[in-house]
Amino acid sequence: MSLHPATRSDQSLLPGRVAWIGLAWILALTGSVAIAQDRADLVIADFEGETYGAWTTTGTAFGSGPARGTLPGQMSVSGFQGTRLVNSFHGGDASTGTLTSPSFVIQRPFLNFLIGGGKYPGRTALELVVADAVVRSETGPNDIPGGTERLDWAAWDVSEFIGKSAVVRIVDQHQGGWGHINVDQIVQSHRKQGVEPVTRELVVNARYLHLPVQRDAPVRKLKVSADGQTVREFDIRLAEARADFLVFDDVHALRGKTLTIEAVLPSEAKSLEKIVQADELPDAPSLYREADRPQFHFSSRRGWLNDPNGLLWYEGEYHLFYQHNPYGWDWGNMHWGHAVSPDLLHWKELPIALSPRKYGDWCFSGSGVVDRKNSSGFGSAAAPPLVAAYTSTGRGECMIFSNDRGRTSTEYAKNPVVKHQGRDPRLLFHEPTNRWVMAVYDEADGKQAIAFHSSADLKEWTYESRIDGFYECPDLFELPVTGGADGASRWVLYGADGAYMLGQFDGHRFKPDSPKLRTWYGDFYAAQTFSDTPDQRRIQIGWGREISFPAMPFNQQMAIPAELSLRTTDEGIRMFARPVAELASLHTKHHAWRDLGASELARDPLAAVTAELLEIKVEAEVGPTSKLTLRVRGVPVVYDAGKNRLSCGKHSAPLTSNKGTVRLQILVDRGSIEVFGNDGQVAISLGVIPAKGVQPLSASTDGEPPRIRLLEVDELGSTWR
Repeated sequence: MSLHPATRSDQSLLPGRVAWIGLAWILALTGSVAIAQDRADLVIADFEGETYGAWTTTGTAFGSGPARGTLPGQMSVSGFQGTRLVNSFHGGDASTGTLTSPSFVIQRPFLNFLIGGGKYPGRTALELVVADAVVRSETGPNDIPGGTERLDWAAWDVSEFIGKSAVVRIVDQHQGGWGHINVDQIVQSHRKQGVEPVTRELVVNARYLHLPVQRDAPVRKLKVSADGQTVREFDIRLAEARADFLVFDDVHALRGKTLTIEAVLPSEAKSLEKIVQADELPDAPSLYREADRPQFHFSSRRGWLNDPNGLLWYEGEYHLFYQHNPYGWDWGNMHWGHAVSPDLLHWKELPIALSPRKYGDWCFSGSGVVDRKNSSGFGSAAAPPLVAAYTSTGRGECMIFSNDRGRTSTEYAKNPVVKHQGRDPRLLFHEPTNRWVMAVYDEADGKQAIAFHSSADLKEWTYESRIDGFYECPDLFELPVTGGADGASRWVLYGADGAYMLGQFDGHRFKPDSPKLRTWYGDFYAAQTFSDTPDQRRIQIGWGREISFPAMPFNQQMAIPAELSLRTTDEGIRMFARPVAELASLHTKHHAWRDLGASELARDPLAAVTAELLEIKVEAEVGPTSKLTLRVRGVPVVYDAGKNRLSCGKHSAPLTSNKGTVRLQILVDRGSIEVFGNDGQVAISLGVIPAKGVQPLSASTDGEPPRIRLLEVDELGSTWR
């Protein structure tokens, strides 16, 4: 059989054709690799070495090599890549210097880098130098108190300099606040990696803006304007990749207006488009029903809380104002949140009570009173005003007042009323002198102190005196002494850390007659007491500092409200703190055991108690070596008679038995355990989220076996249901 010539001809060409196609693929692949290599990023410096290598330094600001993140005395630094970065905070903000790269050729149209720190052009800056001239310069974002040490991406278009030699110079020539610069990951690229201004307009047609938050997103500043005026400006971790939870902004007063929302965001982010309007709060059906929500301790519906502020009673309501970030899980954007309660347990949250006048002028802590004689003229004798003092971080100590039961407030036109280096004014009325007193944290002459000012009208204030050795959030009140002579009383001067002194106060100066003492230990800070209570009880609420809820859209809680008293003890007069009697209203199911020794405890009588919310009371006889341990949701609560020590988890406090008897009261909520020893002679607060699942209670003894006279467990109901 013979083949057709044409067919034979095609077959004869096949091997050469395969070779040609293969060569074409090889050439194409080689070309694409070359193109890919030509387009790949060129790293100028990632600063991951122990030294700066061929870079040169002057001065002391940059140290001997890249920093491992945050330096001593610096706020937490974040946003850099790897484990090291350039950080000119070596020696603090007073140090200066420069850091200059070796020469390199510009080969890409963009120079991308991470930058943070001070916003001082030419003094805290990253500079590109071509032919001995600074052709590009960038600073960090900060030039006022506050701010963040987070680095963010920025970029320069350097296409006009391609092919030219250049150096990068990092400059720190500023001393004082934010006198440093942070830099990392300097890269040549064909792609711009930075942030840019983004704007969105919307007409308000609902009560709330729902704002998506991403926990690990960079902190961005969001500005909201209406009619050409800024109406909101705050920091927020606005969702860029995903929304972990929603916060909200109440904009009902702006209904019908066109809002302009501005932020600086990555060019590919669609964050502003994710902001929606609604007449309901975010996730309204599940609000207060979240998995870790405290059930009888106050926590804000959304966002961060810390110091209690403005505690007072008026017309059947306890008012709890508090430091609040409504826009995020972490500290910042200080506003005053507001809640009211008829019984100190069931709280109703109201709209934000106090907002900053402008970005950076934050509303720090303060206090509130009822001006019953209307000495201020802010109200009337028939309808006395509620008056609060707070620290405006941009101005000083300021006054506001309300004539509608705290629902709205008005700023005193002549604020600030006191200007000094300090914060956290505490107001009280001193009956013997018929004058108002302001006890306020004060810094002067390099010392931390509480200063006292007095006033006849809450407007004009006269400096009286100061006492050194206290830090932040003072409180000052008088209490009768139980067990002392008839009519005996002491004034209590109290600081944020829980340390207090007893003494006398004449309206002008505090004269201590005790050393510093302490009732509270553990996760407890910045406590304040209620003014104007109708039953004359002195009720205190503290911030449960470090009681965190990492998976929740809210963070931190208040401690249980406690009634304070002064009692005579073998060691002298001491302040006691006991949970308020109203707590008994939450009891649902009662368990009790009497006369339990080691053998009875070995049978584990508590194992059947698996409720989540508990109040536990123990009265035990102890010997010199007795040790009693209750394991509460996996956390050991221990009284060690040999060491005269009460502990709860990682925290402990000194406690001596009362003639061989020790009493414990333990409160268990979803995020905390609080322990009160010997009727509140000491108190410990511990933030802990117990492991999920059933964790029975248990009790055990060691050393000389204690005898438990009474063990009571009350299961508690929620205040949110």
